[in-house]
Amino acid sequence: MTDENYMALALALAERGVGKVDPNPLVGAVIVKDGKTVGTGWHARFGGPHAERNALSSCAEDPKGATLYVTLEPCCHWGKTPPCTDAILAAGIRRIVIGSKDPNPLVSGGGVTLLREHGVEVTEGVLKPECDALNAVFFHYIQTKTPFVILKYAMTADGKTATVTGASKWITGETARQRVQRDRNRYAAVMVGVGTVLADDPLLTCRAPDGRSPVRVVCDTHLKTPLGSQIVRAAKEVPAILATCEPDKERALPYRAAGCDVLTLPEENGRVKLRALLSVLGEKGLSSVLLEGGGTLNASALEVGVVNRVQIYIAPKIFGGASAKTPVMGTGIEDPANALLLSPPRVTVLGDDLLLESEVL
Repeated sequence: MTDENYMALALALAERGVGKVDPNPLVGAVIVKDGKTVGTGWHARFGGPHAERNALSSCAEDPKGATLYVTLEPCCHWGKTPPCTDAILAAGIRRIVIGSKDPNPLVSGGGVTLLREHGVEVTEGVLKPECDALNAVFFHYIQTKTPFVILKYAMTADGKTATVTGASKWITGETARQRVQRDRNRYAAVMVGVGTVLADDPLLTCRAPDGRSPVRVVCDTHLKTPLGSQIVRAAKEVPAILATCEPDKERALPYRAAGCDVLTLPEENGRVKLRALLSVLGEKGLSSVLLEGGGTLNASALEVGVVNRVQIYIAPKIFGGASAKTPVMGTGIEDPANALLLSPPRVTVLGDDLLLESEVL
C-alpha cells in the first residue's frame, strides 16, 4: 500500500469523531511497521486522548521504527492532554506522514519542527486537499474565533422553498432528510429566524441514531418566539439561544425561566446584527452554525458576508407560483455581474434528490 492508501484509512477513522470532539479537530492515525498495520486510532471525544495516542495504545506490537500516518500535524503543547509529539518520540516512531498542517498558533509547524529536530523523518502534504476539507470548520474557527457558517436550504427544480400557500413539507425525500439529520450531529449549532419558528414550530434536534443535538439559535429581534414553542419547551434538555434586540429585560425572564439563554445584541437594518451574534457564539465555543432559516435570514447572512458554505438540496418537482417563496429574499441585485459567486459544486445524489455544496468565494 502507498502513503495515500494509509492516509485514506486515517481519514476514514477521523470521521468517527464527528459530533463528539467539537470544537477540536477531527483526526485519524494509522501506524504501519514492516508493511503491516499495527495500530489505528482517532480523536474519539473532546477532552480525551488524541488520535496519535489512541493509535499507539492500540498497537499489537512494539511501534519502534514504525511509520505513523496522521491527518493533522501532531500537537506539541499541553492542553487538556499532553503533547502528542512526546508520545511519538517516546514510542520510537521512525517516520511520520502528515496530511494537514495545524493552523493553531500553539502548533502551526512547531510539531513538525520538533519531530525533525529529534531525528524523525517527516513527510508532509499527503492527501492535503482531503485532510484540509475534513477540518474546514476547525481551521476557520481556530483562526477567526467565529463559527463556520453553512447556509442550507431545500428547493424544487423551479427554485421554490414552499407552495403559494406556504406549505413546505416535504420538498425532498427521506434520504435527503436523513443527511440533514447527520449534519445536525456534525455541526455545533443550528440557526433559524423567528419567522420559521412561528410558521413551522420546529424542534431542530438531531434524530440520527446516536446523534448529538446542536445548540438551537433563534434570531428573534422583538422576542416573538412563543413560550409554548417546541424550542422553548425543550430548552432544559437541548440548549436554546434567543438572540434579540429587545431592550426590556423583563420580557426575557419567562424565557430564561424555561431554560433559554437570551442574548441582547445590537440591531442592524432592523434585525439582530449577525456578526455580533456569531462573535458571541464563537466565545461560547460553538465552532459551526448550520443556517436553516427562511429566505429573509438567508438574504441577511449573505448580505453581511458571514456565510462560508452553501448546501442546496434540489428535488425533481415544480411548484410554480409567482408569489411562492424562494431560498434568498431581500432586495436582490440589479446586475448579474454583481452576483455572489460560489465554487464549482460537489454533487451528491440522495435518492431522487441532489445535494450541491459550494464554498462562498
